Amino acid sequence: MNLPNKLTILRAIMIPFFLVFLYMSPGWSKWVALGIFIAASLTDMLDGKIARKYNLVTNFGKFMDPLADKLLVCSALIALSDLNRLPAWIVIVIIARDFIISGFRLIAAEKGIVIAAGWWGKIKTTVQMIMVGFLIADLKVFYIFDQVLIYLALALTLISLGDYLYHNREVLKD
Repeated sequence: MNLPNKLTILRAIMIPFFLVFLYMSPGWSKWVALGIFIAASLTDMLDGKIARKYNLVTNFGKFMDPLADKLLVCSALIALSDLNRLPAWIVIVIIARDFIISGFRLIAAEKGIVIAAGWWGKIKTTVQMIMVGFLIADLKVFYIFDQVLIYLALALTLISLGDYLYHNREVLKD
């Protein structure tokens, strides 16, 4: 097993630990949760760079990397909604976008088309991860900034969905 795949597995393993610390009583545990989330997010960036640079792309990585990413972000979003730091309807929109894109990719794969992630999606993911970090920290002095990040992440979610569907619309043609 190569290093990028090990980093992907590590990210998946970190998720339950992240959630345990996030749900512990307020105090130092949120900082541990934030550290775990940041470390997991960095493995997302790192495994892809290493895999591409050293030609270590594998079918396992193609499958597990996006799955680990979705599990990390969706777990964080759902938990933050449960902790009343993020409106549930926004979580639903963000997760629905991911389901739509995943379904779209399945249709494309059946037609032998591989669709790479676009820039809007990468920007969306980055903003979502920054937003999650700030919401985990739960610093009341940044309330307005938190709100800006939430609605920016929501806007980028919708923009990236529209961009993705528009640029790959031929996939739906029969």
